[in-house]
Amino acid sequence: DLSLLRFISAELTRGYFLEHNEAKYTERRERVYTCMRIPKELEKLMFFGIFLCLDAFLYVFTLLPLRVFLAMFRFITLPCYGLRDRRLLQPAQVCDILKGVILVICYFMMHYVDYSMMYHLIRGQSVIKLYIIYNMLEVADRLFSSFGQDILDALYWTATEPKERKRAHIGVIPHFFMAVLYVFLHAILIMVQATTLNVAFNSHNKSLLTIMMSNNFVEIKGSVFKKFEKNNLFQMSNSDIKERFTNYVLLLIVCLRNMEQFSWNPDHLWVLFPDVCMVVASEIAVDIVKHAFITKFNDITADVYSEYRASLAFDLVSSRQKNAYTDYSDSVSRRMGFIPLPLAVLLMRVVTSSIKVQGVLAYVCVVLFYCGLISLKVLNSIVLLGKSCQYVKEAKMEEKLFNPVLTATPGKPAGKQQSTFKSAQGISTDENGSTSVTNQPVHQKENTPSLLVTSSSDQFLTTPDGEEKDISQDSSELKHRSSKKDLLEIDRFTICGNRID
Repeated sequence: DLSLLRFISAELTRGYFLEHNEAKYTERRERVYTCMRIPKELEKLMFFGIFLCLDAFLYVFTLLPLRVFLAMFRFITLPCYGLRDRRLLQPAQVCDILKGVILVICYFMMHYVDYSMMYHLIRGQSVIKLYIIYNMLEVADRLFSSFGQDILDALYWTATEPKERKRAHIGVIPHFFMAVLYVFLHAILIMVQATTLNVAFNSHNKSLLTIMMSNNFVEIKGSVFKKFEKNNLFQMSNSDIKERFTNYVLLLIVCLRNMEQFSWNPDHLWVLFPDVCMVVASEIAVDIVKHAFITKFNDITADVYSEYRASLAFDLVSSRQKNAYTDYSDSVSRRMGFIPLPLAVLLMRVVTSSIKVQGVLAYVCVVLFYCGLISLKVLNSIVLLGKSCQYVKEAKMEEKLFNPVLTATPGKPAGKQQSTFKSAQGISTDENGSTSVTNQPVHQKENTPSLLVTSSSDQFLTTPDGEEKDISQDSSELKHRSSKKDLLEIDRFTICGNRID
């Protein structure tokens, strides 16, 4: 008997039981809990990563000058002690001197760039044009960062490569000029970014600043609807850490320039404070929303951020070993794309032009300030090292610090050694025999710390689960397919989480 009354009655009294699909609703509830945990876990990773960038940044101003002085002192006094070593200087000392010379040359070159003229030139542009310029600068900054560390690495390796090998490069001097040109151009690029941000702060209606902040939310649209694996999310997390730290330094530069224009009146600092808070708050909100929805759409748990933090901590701990492959500041540059040299050049240029040092008391204050920076650097390094050891132990990654890595002998194919090493350790390495500055070659007799050995505790750090079934196939097929990458192998990061090979 069909009737409208019976249909309405059935709709009003119809029942259902959620427990019939318990797994589905339990999964939905866990997704909600994961999104609620993302802000805490993400900010813990960001907090740790920002202090890693700060440690590498302070190194340029504090310990690098002292290391350059010690290297120069060794070079000058070497004839007094005789040539006990085959090398005049150790590779690390050569790299320190190169960094110091690049900093000094680029600092004096920056004096020929007029900040005031650049400010008024940018201020005369329309709002929409400045918005486009700022977006172009962000893209250019990431491109510079991705290629800049390769330029510096090429210089360091060319200057420290063993001389008995056959020469396969254009020489140290051309590489040095390329590095100087890169640091100078990147510093100018960051200066234009800071100037554009300064113009946005000083605009009357704040429309440019609002548009620039809304640009951060456009980043959500380009990220959350893409497929991300754990490695890609790790790349994006490191890129976000670098971007947030760079924005903090840019805000510091803007505040210094504005305070100089108002004769260091402390009341003007409170005028800038709301705008600074808006920039920082928008950056944090965008990162939280972006990561929350990326983890939701790709079924990634919030615990993965603790593993990312352990991987960053592993870089710090491994760089403190006797046979470390690279300097820690360079390791941070490769891992996060943060290169401190251009930013340090710009900050030194802004500080020296904004603060006038006159009189004995002023120089005493400068010395005390430098001692304070060294104390801050040492304290920050000690705390970071302690926390890094704790994170490495919690992730059960200590064995990676002591297992040796078999390196291919120059002139011999690496395929046989690689297959032997795979069968012994169960990992995959690059199949080409080339050596980069990321893994500087050492003598075969030495045991070097492993960065590639996988264990049962971090198998989830590899690429997608769908590719795990391919590991057991024969080596002929593996040669035509990209090898599985552990998080500790990844050393370059870009905005979209795509690796630049």
